[in-house]
Amino acid sequence: MTEFPDPADPEFVADPYPAFRALRERGPLHRHEGWGAHVAVSHELCSAVLRHRDLRRVWVDRAPEAEFEAFNALHRLSMLENEQRLHGRLRAAAAPLFHRRAVAAMRGTITELVGPRLDRLREEIEERGRAELMSALAGPLPVDVIAALLGFPLPDGPVLRDWSNRIVRMYEPELDEAGRRDAERAAGEFRTYVAEHVEHRRARPGEDPLSALIATGALNRDELVATCALLLMAGHEASVNGIGNAVVALHDHPAQRRLFRRLSDDPTAVATAVDELLRHDTPNQLFERTAVRDVEVSGHRVEAGEKVVVLLGAANRDPAAFTAPDELDLTRSPNPHLALGVGAHYCLGAPLARLEMGVVLAEFAARFPEFSLAERPRRSGAFALRGYERVEITA
Repeated sequence: MTEFPDPADPEFVADPYPAFRALRERGPLHRHEGWGAHVAVSHELCSAVLRHRDLRRVWVDRAPEAEFEAFNALHRLSMLENEQRLHGRLRAAAAPLFHRRAVAAMRGTITELVGPRLDRLREEIEERGRAELMSALAGPLPVDVIAALLGFPLPDGPVLRDWSNRIVRMYEPELDEAGRRDAERAAGEFRTYVAEHVEHRRARPGEDPLSALIATGALNRDELVATCALLLMAGHEASVNGIGNAVVALHDHPAQRRLFRRLSDDPTAVATAVDELLRHDTPNQLFERTAVRDVEVSGHRVEAGEKVVVLLGAANRDPAAFTAPDELDLTRSPNPHLALGVGAHYCLGAPLARLEMGVVLAEFAARFPEFSLAERPRRSGAFALRGYERVEITA
């Protein structure tokens, strides 16, 4: 096995795909000693690992447990961190939020939320000649959508975004101690907020999906809080980075950008384009699994307790699975990308994520058909959650 590139290297974070290509050419499985984990890089192996019954999500509390009580509490009962019976029960309880009819009903809400933010983006460009996409649109909108879905007050969006941004930093492999402490503080504040909101809705039910979920009695209070936390963090971060990455990709591929403008009135074609944009520059670069017993993975022994990290970005550029994988092709079909996972932990909110990205990108293309980048965007510096810190645009 070969040594994996340093995920803290800014050059690697800026463009990891050449390194992924080199790793795939050497073999489907590698070793990262810093992570203490095996690293899968081919599409076939990544898909197999995510489906393997003996490679599972195994939650281990962050230590020392007494100092990360809130962070651990949010994740210990998360469907993302559990398997089999508990995972199935949590997922089944939340699934009605994302049924086809429920998601379709969100289209009008998303469109209404997008319009004012695009208006402000236009106003800012008119005032100073440029506007910052991430803070004006990509960052706040996904939280607005999740808040609307759960019945949280929309004015609370900024503080919800702040909590989410701080908590998910814990997933970065190179986070320092100060960052971990800050993530715990944010987890505690968010946990209190959600618990109070759940109790409010229990006492005064509304017409929102969260009230309906509470009314079923399928989840206890701690499970409801953990589920809300997961929906916020997963629904926020992936969509924020998905929108930002997509806008930059469309700018950098003029022919595909023109194609998107032509097809943006066709929801089916837009959905196909969204899948390709998620594949081309995947927002969530990795998932992790733990062996629950000794297994063989691609000819290598993985002992019980050892971790296997699946690099989704590498899998999604594998020429064994995709023709011309480094090219952006908005009509690509079939498109077996792994950006939203696969298997038992396939993203529950995938239909909403696709719809949200599609509506945002179509509305953006209609309002800013000739937008340009005022300067090269600045990456966030994070490897696991791949996105941009700033994207300055002109029109």
